Amino acid sequence: MPAQPDACLAALAAAFPPAALLQGGAIPARNLQDTSYLPPETPLAVLRPDTPQGVAEAVRICARHGVAVVPQGGLTGLAGGAHPLAGAVMLSLERLAGIEEMDPAASTMTVRAGTPLEVIQRAADEAGFLVPLDLGARGSCQIGGNLGTNAGGNRVVRYGMAREMVLGLEYVLPDGTLVTSLNKMIKNNAGYDLKQLFIGSEGTLGIITRAVLRMQPKPGCVNAALCGMQSYADVVALLGAARRGLGPMLSAFEVMWDDYWHEVTETVGVRAPLAGRHALYVLIEAQGLSEAVDGPRFQSWIESQFEAGLIGDAAVSQSMGDVAAFWAMRDACSEFGSRLGPHVAFDVGLPVARMDDFAKACKARLAERVPNAFSVYYGHIGDGNLHLVALSRGASVQPMGLISATVYETVRDFDGTISAEHGIGLLKKSYLGHTRSPQELALMRRLKAAMDPQGILNPGKVFDMEDKA
Repeated sequence: MPAQPDACLAALAAAFPPAALLQGGAIPARNLQDTSYLPPETPLAVLRPDTPQGVAEAVRICARHGVAVVPQGGLTGLAGGAHPLAGAVMLSLERLAGIEEMDPAASTMTVRAGTPLEVIQRAADEAGFLVPLDLGARGSCQIGGNLGTNAGGNRVVRYGMAREMVLGLEYVLPDGTLVTSLNKMIKNNAGYDLKQLFIGSEGTLGIITRAVLRMQPKPGCVNAALCGMQSYADVVALLGAARRGLGPMLSAFEVMWDDYWHEVTETVGVRAPLAGRHALYVLIEAQGLSEAVDGPRFQSWIESQFEAGLIGDAAVSQSMGDVAAFWAMRDACSEFGSRLGPHVAFDVGLPVARMDDFAKACKARLAERVPNAFSVYYGHIGDGNLHLVALSRGASVQPMGLISATVYETVRDFDGTISAEHGIGLLKKSYLGHTRSPQELALMRRLKAAMDPQGILNPGKVFDMEDKA
């Protein structure tokens, strides 16, 4: 049906208070773009409901008038999944926030979609639990967006992706139907596990409104080491040794290439906890039950890796302040936007054994094709996730298309995936065929057409309904 924007706005104005519906100059600048460096776009309106029922009513009204709906959370996404579309209503979940219930017996927390991840982490910590999902944007990203992209973060090597911590989910379908299934049971095989359709679908199949999160026991101690390594072969050997020697205590295995380390210490200005220069740097974290038992065990394991010749140098934490200082090196990438200026950030998955070869090949291809190419490499190597940042130094406009094509072509050549945790959004959809087969893409389109026949939920994101290849 043809869109009826004026009638839609009138219906929304009748259903919601004035403070919830923003139009024209009243739309905040932050709602005009996400963190993807796509140019700002002014939508038809921004709507800020504060209940799940309000979200459902908003989607019903928009569906009735043929107006597209784009869900927005903390706007920290790097792929353009929450970027505005002209003529669409931005459905901001910022007011749908708060923790509704903590259930210590079930080890669950029921939260609203607009709740910042850091708020959830602190609430779990105060109750003696751990919500293991953790990423650099923890202070501003929202749990609805985390689930919509199936976020990974720093501790996937132990706890898995975001979907692993979701027991129950509430969501709004494209016709405005509110589906509530706030299950708290770990074992529930009653029919299809429908929540999995919406986790990682980037708001194209439904809008998440509430979730039941599975909490983990709060660690009794945390130990970490920042290790200087001489070769990537040693890094892979150290990962295998950590899996065997630390077992379930291993909670993070982060790797930073020398180019990243140099940029963080020289440009961002983070003080290096480790002296000297090394080919690569590894941050290892272990969460244990007792400092008296697991602290010496971690120290002994680190010493054994020195004796085996895998570690060139290391700083071992003596306090939680040391652990935070080590993580500051890894989290410093969040400063790249202000320090490096516009750039292209990549989140790719690769076979662990081939990551260094990929980094070398990618850097060489970028140098060959992109004028004044600059790139740095780092990531969650323990779970096969590599991040890289690339740009053309001195360019007034970044050649994003050329940079992206070069990187994703290299990912394809190394049998990787174009997205490990950030989603597809707008920026990656033309490269989805590098990772997914034609049959898989056809099935995705069939699913989207069946659930959203009007095509109103986040249209044009993830893939186009028509194959443009």
